[in-house]
Amino acid sequence: MESEARDGLSFTTPLVLHDEKYNLCERKTEEVEANHYHSSKTGTTTFLKTCFNGLNALSVLFGSTGVGILSVPYALSEGGWLSLTLLLVFALGAFYTGLLMQRCMDVDSRIRTYPDIGERAFGNKGRMVVSIFMYLELYLVATGFLIIEGDNLHNLFPNTGFDVAGQRINGRQSFVLVVALIILPSVWLNNLSILSYISATGVIASIIIVGSILWIGAVDGVGFHGKGRLLNLTGVPTSVSLYAFCYCAHPVFPTLYTSMRNKKQFSKVLVFCFVICTISYALMAVLGYLMYGSNVQSQVTLNLPIEKLSSKVAIFTTLVNPITKYALMVTPIVTAIESSLSGYCNKRSISLLIRTMLLISTVIVALVVPFFGYLMSLVGAFLSVTASILLPCLCYLKISGTYERRSYELVIIIGIMLMGISVVIIGTYTSVVQIIRHL
Repeated sequence: MESEARDGLSFTTPLVLHDEKYNLCERKTEEVEANHYHSSKTGTTTFLKTCFNGLNALSVLFGSTGVGILSVPYALSEGGWLSLTLLLVFALGAFYTGLLMQRCMDVDSRIRTYPDIGERAFGNKGRMVVSIFMYLELYLVATGFLIIEGDNLHNLFPNTGFDVAGQRINGRQSFVLVVALIILPSVWLNNLSILSYISATGVIASIIIVGSILWIGAVDGVGFHGKGRLLNLTGVPTSVSLYAFCYCAHPVFPTLYTSMRNKKQFSKVLVFCFVICTISYALMAVLGYLMYGSNVQSQVTLNLPIEKLSSKVAIFTTLVNPITKYALMVTPIVTAIESSLSGYCNKRSISLLIRTMLLISTVIVALVVPFFGYLMSLVGAFLSVTASILLPCLCYLKISGTYERRSYELVIIIGIMLMGISVVIIGTYTSVVQIIRHL
C-alpha cells in the first residue's frame, strides 16, 4: 500500500518502501494487543471522539490520574524551574515519534497494533520486543496504582491497621492489602465493558483534580508562596524520567489511527492531544511547585490539607480511578499469558489462578518497593522512553529505509534517539540507585 499524502503536518518526504513481501503473523496475542486498547474493527470514529480518546490515552491510560498528572509537581521540584523546558522538549519528541508511527502504518493496511509495527520492521523478534515493553509497563503501572491507594488512604486514615495471624499490619501496607481484595473481583471478570466506560471519565477526573488543586491554593489558604530552585542538576534525571512517563501512550496510537473515519486528520488529533495535555501537565506542575516548593511530595495529593472539602474531592477522585483501571491494565497481560498457555488454560479455575497470582505479585512489588516517585521514574526512564521514543524511531528507519540515505529527517530522528538513549541510561541508573538506597 502506497503512503498517502497527509495533511500539511507531514514533516518529510514520502517513505521509500522496500519491495520484499512479508507476512504478519496471525496470533491470538494480536487480538489481545488490539483489544487492550479497545480497538475498533472499522474506521468509524469521528475527529472529536478520537481527540477525546487520545486525551484519555495521554492523560489517563498511561499517564493516568494519580500517576502522571499528580507527579509532575514533584518532577518540577526535582529539576527546578528550568526543567519545565524538558517537558516541552519531550512533548515535541513524543509528538514526532507519534507521526512516525502513523507513517509506518501507512505502509500496509494490515498493520493495526504497535506489535504489528515491530513485526513489520524486525519480524517476530520485533513483535516480541514491543510486546514485552508494553506488558512490563502495564504491570508496573498497575503496581503504581496500589502504591497510590496505600499512600493516599494512609494520609486520610493514618492510625488504621489490623492483625493477621498474630501480626500487626499498619499504615500503607494494610491499605494496599485491603485495596487488593477490593480489586480482586474485577480482575476475575472476563467482560470489563462497564469498567471501561468508568475509566473513560479520566479526562473529567483530571479536570476535577486540577481545579481542586487550584481552589486549594487560591481560596483555601495554602497560597502560592513556594519559590523553588531555578535548576537542580542532580534532580534532572528524575525530573525528565517522570516527564517521559506522561507521554507513554504510543501503544494506543495505532488503534486510534485505525479507528478513525478520516485518517488524514490523525496528525491534527496528535497536535490537539499533545497541546492540551502539555498545558495540563505544565499547569499542574507550576501550581504544585508554587504551593509547596521543594517540599512537594511524589503525589501532590499527599501535601493537601485533608480537612478541606476541596482536598477530599481531589483525593477521592484520585482513589476511585486506580480501582476502576487496575483490571483494565492487567487484563492484556493475563490474556497474553492464557493465550501462550492455551493448552493448559481451558479451565476457568486455571484462568482465575493466573489472574489471582498476577494481582498477588503486584501487591508484593508494591509492598517491597513502596517508593512511588522512584518506581514511576524507573518506568518513565526505561520503559516509556524505549516504547515512545526509541522503538518508533527504529521501526520507522527500518520500514522506510531512511537510514540508507542522508536527509534532514535522518538528522532529526538521530537527535531524538540520542536524547532518548541518554534518558534511558542516566534516568534508569538514577532511579535504580534511589530505590536501592531506600530499601
